Amino acid sequence: MTTPVSSIALVLVASIIGSAGAVFLKSGAMSLHPNLSSIIFNWRLALGIITYLLSSVLFVKGMSNGELSVLFPMVSLGYICTLAWSRLFFQEVITRAKVIGIGLILAGIVCLSLANK
Repeated sequence: MTTPVSSIALVLVASIIGSAGAVFLKSGAMSLHPNLSSIIFNWRLALGIITYLLSSVLFVKGMSNGELSVLFPMVSLGYICTLAWSRLFFQEVITRAKVIGIGLILAGIVCLSLANK
């Protein structure tokens, strides 16, 4: 079985959307108060849940026509996006250890893709 480019694209888009969902969830969580209405009327939390749901739908659609061993490792690319979003939106520090971790993730993806050739 070969993995179509459309499946790869769907999983990559799902990964990016999922990492954006994490941004909305964190942003919404930062504005919570100890009452129920702060959760119910929190549009950031709602948008985070919606983006995660959309990400899941795209992920399942992408997985339906491709090889799991090719597609699933690409989900880890969301970690790279999340690192960028966390710096951009929350001014989190990008440390040497985080950069090394991202490098290891990328190296792992390359190794897995080479193993499937």
